[in-house]
Amino acid sequence: MAVASRRRVALGVGGTAVLLAALDAYVVVTVLIDVAADVGVPLNHVERATPVVTGFLLGYIAAMPLLGQLSDRYGRRPLIHACLAFFALGSVLTALAASLPMVVTGRAIQGIAGGALLPITMALVSDLWEQRERPVALGAVGAAQELGSALGPLYGGLVALVPAVQVLGVELGGWHAIFWVNVPLAAAAAVAVQLTVPAPRPRAARTAAPVDVTGGALLALALGLLVAGCYNPDPAGTVLPPWGLPLIGLGVAAGAVFVWWEIRSPVRLLDLSRTRKGPLLASLAVSFLSGAALLVTMVFVQFAAQTLLGLEALDAALVLARFLIALPVGALLGGMLARRLGDAVVTVAGLVIAAVGYGLMSAWPLDLASAGLQVDVALVVAGAGLGLVIAPVSAAVLRVSPADQHGVASAAVVVARMMGMLIGLAAVAAWGFHRFQTLTADLDTPLPVGVDAMTYAGQLAEYTAKLKAALHVEYTEMFFITMWICVLAAFTAAFMPRARGGAGRAGTASSA
Repeated sequence: MAVASRRRVALGVGGTAVLLAALDAYVVVTVLIDVAADVGVPLNHVERATPVVTGFLLGYIAAMPLLGQLSDRYGRRPLIHACLAFFALGSVLTALAASLPMVVTGRAIQGIAGGALLPITMALVSDLWEQRERPVALGAVGAAQELGSALGPLYGGLVALVPAVQVLGVELGGWHAIFWVNVPLAAAAAVAVQLTVPAPRPRAARTAAPVDVTGGALLALALGLLVAGCYNPDPAGTVLPPWGLPLIGLGVAAGAVFVWWEIRSPVRLLDLSRTRKGPLLASLAVSFLSGAALLVTMVFVQFAAQTLLGLEALDAALVLARFLIALPVGALLGGMLARRLGDAVVTVAGLVIAAVGYGLMSAWPLDLASAGLQVDVALVVAGAGLGLVIAPVSAAVLRVSPADQHGVASAAVVVARMMGMLIGLAAVAAWGFHRFQTLTADLDTPLPVGVDAMTYAGQLAEYTAKLKAALHVEYTEMFFITMWICVLAAFTAAFMPRARGGAGRAGTASSA
């Protein structure tokens, strides 16, 4: 096989592995209520199931930079094989789970393995492509990551349609099928990697690449503490649990130590030392805030469709599809507009449009079934607005970074967005679930004892109506908070590089 063809095949295989991991980052959104019900979490305490999402994201983010560095030392192919093996293991544990802790454990293992695939594939691109051709290949890897975010919920809804079937007492259908199917997919990917990805050089020929284990541990500790501080299994009385503020304080302190370490350490997880800090930090902050808005939408639009409209998982995912389809359309349009108008202008405009969309979502009526067009317009506007942000933010970070740091710069954009998803979902959900418990504190579940059937039916209908009204308040207030997250992101975007996408030379810090 010619060198060029072999490179393209290797890129396709690596991109497919990234896509598989990205799909699983979002696939559980569609079936979260079903998963929660099967492991004993009641609908009125669905907040207890949020670690199913945040556990994956925590592992994904914490592992991403550190395992990328390990691939420098041990080679790309062995690390991709190890990641695929652990991804399959996490999938099996999740599919077999009969309790919430086991689901979270399986998802965290999936996240750790999946998070490493992105930087390793980007490093593989750096190995195989010359500097001049590298941005196009990196863009293809980034596209695979973005495609996973758009398709994940729909993919999950479709696979979950597999009929319930047991073999030797093991459930293979329903939401379990989402994770069982990962096993043959990971095995096929491993075979393709073995055939296409170059073998590592002999150990004697490789430079012993240093690995920032301390930085990786500090990052994981900071994120873990922040998420644990926001997780409240009983939000009836307070937004945060009793341990919330102490853990959040420790998380902030650990984050500060992480920053201090990364500034002074000769080996860094994400070395962007030759990049202009002001434009870089503004761009990464926008990625962080837009990530928070993105995942809040994915989770709670799905919840709203299932609880307020009474839809099954796939039908609810089709409601979310309005947002998911508008997202990549907006991303394509944002890339074209940024070349003419500049990254900052398009990003600010996109976030303002997204804020309008979330404002419309916060005004959704209680009777969503009769507000079809209003729901559709709000989701399309919010999705298109957030989509407009994707390309300009990535382009801005690449433009202020030296060409030899484009891989790590691209990873930094994804890390920032995923951190926003993790922290944003944990924080906004903590408030939303607290509001729901407050609104339903005086509701007593009616029982068919001592009353006739007609009276009980009336009591149950009244209880259900009040429950739906409380859910409606919860969701609309969370979308209102998300609107202000977008407003804050738009303000932050004003500090991004102002040069047009076509101005200057890409890959040079001076062009910004």
